[in-house]
This record gives sequence, C-alpha cells and structure tokens, in this order.
Amino acid sequence: MTRLIVRPFRPSDAHGVSRLFREVYGSHYVQPDVYLPNMISQHNTEGRWQSMLAVDDARVLGHAALCRDIPSSTAELALSVVHPAAQGQSIATRLGQQLLMQSDSLGLKSASIKQVTHHPFTQRMAERIGFYSTGLLPDYVPSPFAESLPETIVMGYHMIGGYARPLPDIPWPASCRAFLQHLCSVFGTHRDKASQPAIPLQIKQHQHRFDIVIQRLNKHLLEQLWQLPRHWLISARLELSWHFARNLRSLSALGFTFTGLMPMPSDNGWFALFHRGVQSRSLNLHCAHMQQLHNDLQQNANALLVTAQPRESFL
Repeated sequence: MTRLIVRPFRPSDAHGVSRLFREVYGSHYVQPDVYLPNMISQHNTEGRWQSMLAVDDARVLGHAALCRDIPSSTAELALSVVHPAAQGQSIATRLGQQLLMQSDSLGLKSASIKQVTHHPFTQRMAERIGFYSTGLLPDYVPSPFAESLPETIVMGYHMIGGYARPLPDIPWPASCRAFLQHLCSVFGTHRDKASQPAIPLQIKQHQHRFDIVIQRLNKHLLEQLWQLPRHWLISARLELSWHFARNLRSLSALGFTFTGLMPMPSDNGWFALFHRGVQSRSLNLHCAHMQQLHNDLQQNANALLVTAQPRESFL
C-alpha cells in the first residue's frame, strides 16, 4: 500500500474531501457543507475550518478539522472521517493530534469534540489525544449511519496551553458526586461566586426535541416548565452554579435526568445538562461515567412521568 501522508488542506483538495464523505456516509452525513466542495474551500479560506488530511498518491483517505466561529478562542474537533480502505492505521488519531498541536498557535484556549456512540472508535480516539468526556447529549442528531434511532453524542473537552475552566467548589449531591469530583480533579475548582454575563432564556425546536437554555431557575420558570406538554422531549442547558444541588432536585421533580456538563460559549463557565424523554436503547460506552449517565437516563425514562405535587416543592 502507498504510504499515507498527513498534511494540511489545500484548495485543490476540496473535491477529494467531499468525495470521501460521500463514499463513507452516502447522503446521511449531518453536516451538509461537506457535499459542496466550494463550501469546504470557503470555510478553510476564511479560517472557520482548519482541515488536516491523510492522502496517498491518488486520493484523500482521511479528514478532520478544527471548526470555530471567527473570532473565538475555542474550536470543535470535528468532521473526522477515514476511508474503509485505510482503517486500522490510527489515521483519525494522527489527524486529531496534528490539529491539537496547531491549536495553541491559532490562539485557542480549548477544544471540544462530539463523540458518536454507534461505535466505540471515536470515544477511544478522543481519550488517546487528551479529551475528557463531560456529558451526554441523548438522541442528538439523525444517525449518519442510516440507523432508525438518532445518534446519542458524548461531549468531550480538552484544555490548551495551561488555560483552565474550573467548576464551582461546592458539595456535590451524592447521586453524581463521583463523576463531578472526577471533573473537578481534571479542570480544577474556584471559589469566586461572581455570576457570568446574563444568558437570555431560549427555546428552540430541533426536529424531534426542544432545546432550552436557562441561566437561573426560579419558581415561576419551574411552573412554566411543568406546564409544557408531557410528550415533548426536552434537553435543557442550565448554567452550573452554586445552586446546583437545589436545581437538580427541582428538575428531577419535573421528570428531568442529569446528563453531565458541557462548556458554555464564553471562555469560562459550564452548562449542566438535563434531559426529559429518550428513545429506549442499549449503549456500551467507553467512559464508565458516561455509561452511568446513560443507564440513569434509560431507567428514569422507563418510569412514569412525575406525578403532580405541591408547587412549593419545586424549589
């Protein structure tokens, strides 16, 4: 077999990259930009993508990219794909390592990754190159593998160049203490109670689910959440704060399950993730903490929705 070369993207590679995605995923890949070579070139020219390729003499056999908004100090390691003819050579790992080696020179402080759960390879690769799994995004996107169930995603996070994103130094509830203490050992803690800039309340529908972003929970908002249709599948992102234990109790009373953390869009702070309603499925996840979050979610989803109770018990 011809020796593979790992190198940065060139404008002449755009058609080869698009062909690679078509050969591996057909028409099912969730990012439509990869089907337009002009978009691939445009993103790389504008700096929104930093693509790295594995090539032989004839074609592109591997691709990964750091994707970010401009300007931004964080990026997502994404668009990772390897042709079946080149699998087994740790190409995805090599591409990810090369991109992370460039991240400091690009002015990045952190990188995230969305790990698919249809197979374990992305999860193992992410761990090898320094990502830590922080949260679960259940039924997140249509399956790129043409499966009937949507793909559940594991969020991973990696700090660059000595930067930090600490968690609040607070007592954690017993139900998730081991997991959150693990993340504290990785990302550190802080005692500063200064609040983040205000995040506007948001709700958006994404196909089968509703995504809600919340900065602060209060009694009135909890009552409104309680009144949402029971059949809605809801993913909520709530700013991780000193009130986490109370928020966890309140949202659990409304039928939500805690599914971990993900970084906020700013340079610091975390979202706590909560989910209500999920497709029944069995997953074997690489990270034991993510496996426990998945098992808890499945167990709670099989139980009856929360029964009516006095409103004052929400807070």
